[in-house]
Amino acid sequence: MIARRSRSSPSDRPVLFALQMAAALAGAMGVGRFVYTPILPIMHAQAGLSDELGAVLATSNYAGYLAGALAGVVVPGLLWSRRTLRGGLVVVVASLALMPLTAAPELWIALRTLGGTASAVVFVIAVSSMARALRGESGYLLGWGVGGVGAGIALSGGVLHVLPDSASWTNAWYLSAALAGVLAAVAWSVRVPGPAAAPESSPVPDGCSGRRRVFVVLLVVYSLEGLGYIIAGTFLPAMIASVGTAGAGSGVWAIVGIAAAVSTVLWTRLGQGVRLPLLLVAALMLQAVGIALPALWPIPVMAVTGAVLFGGTFLAITGMAARIGDSTGVAVAMPLLTTGYSVGQILGPLSVLPVLDRGYGAALLVGAGFVTVAALVAVQLCREDGPRSRRS
Repeated sequence: MIARRSRSSPSDRPVLFALQMAAALAGAMGVGRFVYTPILPIMHAQAGLSDELGAVLATSNYAGYLAGALAGVVVPGLLWSRRTLRGGLVVVVASLALMPLTAAPELWIALRTLGGTASAVVFVIAVSSMARALRGESGYLLGWGVGGVGAGIALSGGVLHVLPDSASWTNAWYLSAALAGVLAAVAWSVRVPGPAAAPESSPVPDGCSGRRRVFVVLLVVYSLEGLGYIIAGTFLPAMIASVGTAGAGSGVWAIVGIAAAVSTVLWTRLGQGVRLPLLLVAALMLQAVGIALPALWPIPVMAVTGAVLFGGTFLAITGMAARIGDSTGVAVAMPLLTTGYSVGQILGPLSVLPVLDRGYGAALLVGAGFVTVAALVAVQLCREDGPRSRRS
């Protein structure tokens, strides 16, 4: 029995495990979920997609993502199933490949909803597994794994950016499906660890009530981050285009992806010598500044700087939240956190409707405000914090 557990343990080959989980996240999230952003303008121009239907498709994906996160809460066994991970990857690839085979809005909505659900399932499995398996000397590899989302964003954004002008919107979806399929193949044989007790060394206080309190605070922080994130993700590209830098506007998603992929490793390295909650506060504050910059100074350099700061923090915040959440001992920590984040993503666009008539800048300032509040709430985690997080 012990030998079998050893053979199936991701800790035996942590680098391979992290890279395969990175590939899963790149395919399901970086491509499967976020490729819609660079494809959307192509569909507006070629497929006659209206602004209203474009917004409905985005919202349906958010709703699907929320459903996938809730599935992890209701059925905790999903978190530790390789079969479920594989099924999610297959559904993501299929949802991309089927998009160009129809022009029916109802089917588009259904496919984007299904794709959102599958991407959330893959996300909670991958991040929960890495937070559980990559500890001690392998803790820094969590940054590599979570960075897969950024790598997928950069890869899909870069590939679509170099498509010839004659390429159709259908080609864009087919190419995305092929890219997600290759990444899914890389991740196919990854081993998913089983559930375990909370770690002995934790960045949160001992005791059941203390851990629960920390998780509730973390849930509030991460939900507020979801609000601010979606506002920035929606309006930063539009802001860049509005200040007269069309090239930067079309390539902003690749910029965000590159910054995200690189930053997760850097933030994880910083976490080896800094208390994790303190690092989380710093990342949130830096992100708030990045969101606010192009709103306060609407010039190209500030718009691109904002995109870099945004990309350089949002995945790192996810990795930190996963690590702190796992250390609380809450069995479904990542699905609950992802649920809060998803609710924030749905409410975010609605929260800025009253100020959109004042321009994208006003919306971005609202988003920066949400993230700033998240940082202030996260200070409570620093007060609860005990020992230094040596290898976060």
